[in-house]
Amino acid sequence: MELKDIIENTRTIYMTDSSLNILMDVERVVDNADMYAFDNWIKGELVQGPEVDKYWISCSFMYPYKMRPDPRAGIRLLDYGCKITYKIDYMTYPLKIESPDDFEPGTKKPKKKKFKVWIVTIRMPKELISDTRQGYLEIAGEQISMEDVDEAMDQDLDEEGAADGSMGDDISSMDAVGNEDEFDFGV
Repeated sequence: MELKDIIENTRTIYMTDSSLNILMDVERVVDNADMYAFDNWIKGELVQGPEVDKYWISCSFMYPYKMRPDPRAGIRLLDYGCKITYKIDYMTYPLKIESPDDFEPGTKKPKKKKFKVWIVTIRMPKELISDTRQGYLEIAGEQISMEDVDEAMDQDLDEEGAADGSMGDDISSMDAVGNEDEFDFGV
């Protein structure tokens, strides 16, 4: 894998709105799966993709060899029908030219240095992207609109009010949700 290929991939993404939108949807799925809570997942750099097939969307991310992303996070995406592969590859990039010795012999191209990297490829079903984009959540076999969930939270509906559709005006019946002083976040 060469640096120029990564730069070309990035340029292509920014030249087309659809690629950027797809990439943002992929990131949304990864974020909703809470993968960034695991070691080094946030440090990935897109090197290839998004590649769109009939049923799949693929993206490859690069990580320094010593910063391999925690594979336990990938298990979270397996539950959604995604496929994840990990492989070791080499990244090559040109050295800074400071003397004539920094050129490849007989050429005007700089010498290249390579280092080990992890390449993590995520293949997501297109269906998963569209479900996330539409904002539906499936709980106990029922699809619930995320807009409905947001509206309920904005109206401070309690569990009883949400069940029968009425507003929970009685403060004594409400749960003490949202008071951060009562929760131990393990920090």
